[in-house]
Amino acid sequence: MGDFIIYLLVTIAYIAVFALIFSLPIMWLWNWLMPVIFGLTEITWIQALGLSVLSGFFFRGGYKG
Repeated sequence: MGDFIIYLLVTIAYIAVFALIFSLPIMWLWNWLMPVIFGLTEITWIQALGLSVLSGFFFRGGYKG
């Protein structure tokens, strides 16, 4: 049981690092371009992660049946 908990914690840590690595470029690009071009506010990395997930739903498609 102890090995499973360690495995679970390590997996959660890997997912968090992976999410941070892929959401930071989105945040940097948004905060660099959008306030200057469109006058929008800056976003946090959590919002960038949400934006990445949302755009994945829209552009990758869903069920193909």
